[in-house]
Amino acid sequence: MQQASNNPDHLIFISHTEKWVKDVIMKYNICPFARKEVEKKSIRYVVIEQTKIKAVLKQVINECLILDNQPAIETSLLILPRGFEGFYTYLDLVELANDALITHEYESKYQLASFHPDYCFDNEPQTDPANFTNRSPYPTLHIIREASMEKALADYTDPESIPERNIAFARKKGSDFFEKLLAQCSHTKK
Repeated sequence: MQQASNNPDHLIFISHTEKWVKDVIMKYNICPFARKEVEKKSIRYVVIEQTKIKAVLKQVINECLILDNQPAIETSLLILPRGFEGFYTYLDLVELANDALITHEYESKYQLASFHPDYCFDNEPQTDPANFTNRSPYPTLHIIREASMEKALADYTDPESIPERNIAFARKKGSDFFEKLLAQCSHTKK
């Protein structure tokens, strides 16, 4: 793990997010590529305190510059603990962040994945357990290296099955199971 802050509050947000990556995403194979990066400690965790969209977008592009200059960092998780608690406000941010990648000519170099405590897939009820595949302790933007993703997908048998498998798993386990997991992620030891 690489962290961008020693601020005690930031360390708590990072700790919760790191626990979610390990105890939910990796443990239940929600992302079959996460284990390798966790073990290599090549995930960078960054807490963004800004709540204004323009300031957050600036930090997204700054993080892309950091990734440009530090190839040992495979991926960055940008944690937004304040200001984007509302899911639709967060979705607006995601759309603008994707636009910013295009504006700064990063669209073929990096891609964004999005996670939120109230994540809800389009045209799905809020209560569908499948939404938990993208629920996280805090609103989070995940910057992924496009080339690494392409390589990982090329080496993975039937990558198209990943979302269907995750949806089936989430629905089998149910919302209570995932709610408990997320609650446990917010109760980490220092």
